[in-house]
This record gives sequence, structure tokens and C-alpha cells, in this order.
Amino acid sequence: MNNVSGNPPGNLSAGSAADQAEAEGLVARARLLMLVSALTTLVAIAAILGVIGYRIYAAAGHGAAGSVGDASIALPKGARVISASASDGRLAVLLDVGGETEILFFDVKTLKQTGRLHFSSAP
Repeated sequence: MNNVSGNPPGNLSAGSAADQAEAEGLVARARLLMLVSALTTLVAIAAILGVIGYRIYAAAGHGAAGSVGDASIALPKGARVISASASDGRLAVLLDVGGETEILFFDVKTLKQTGRLHFSSAP
């Protein structure tokens, strides 16, 4: 039965210099591959931690520009607010204006009106 080098099995310490050089080369190559694998793993872990840190930082409000502290929104004369709801960066305000229903839409960050939906009864 032959081993990897093609020589019959025997005393491993009695190998020739060429066999030892070949074995040392294989060990050095294996170490290099392990080092590349370890560095790739470290870079991947650092990237994941960076993304998690960025999302936590942005979710805490540090990345939000132009936030509004105290503000007021001008409503039509005689309007009565029925309800208000905020979702997906928009504020929807349901109003009763002289017996008719309207919904005003505002941007949450700037409080600028982005839309208006008017409901009226058909004659």
C-alpha cells in the first residue's frame, strides 16, 4: 500500500529532504489559507456590527434632519378635528368643516400639507 508521496509506508522521520520540504510547503500553504479565512471572517463580522450600529444610531433620531419641535397647523375656518393619525412619515387629520368631511395630509418632519381629500354628499 502506498502513501501520498508514492513511497511505501515506513518510518516518517526517516524521509528525505525533498519530502520534508514538500511537507513544510503544504503546512505553510494550509496556514496561509487559515489566515485568509480568519481575516475574511473578521471583516464580515465587522461589517455586520457596523450595519447594526448604524441602524441603532439612525433609529435613535440622530440621523433625522429638520425635525419639528413645537409647531401649529392652520386649519380651515370653522373646522373641527375629529381624529388624527400618523403613519409612514405622514399625518392624516380628519376634519368636520361645516357638516362636510375632509382629510388633510401632512409630512411629519416638515408639517407641510401634502394632500387634501374632500368628501361631499351627492345631490
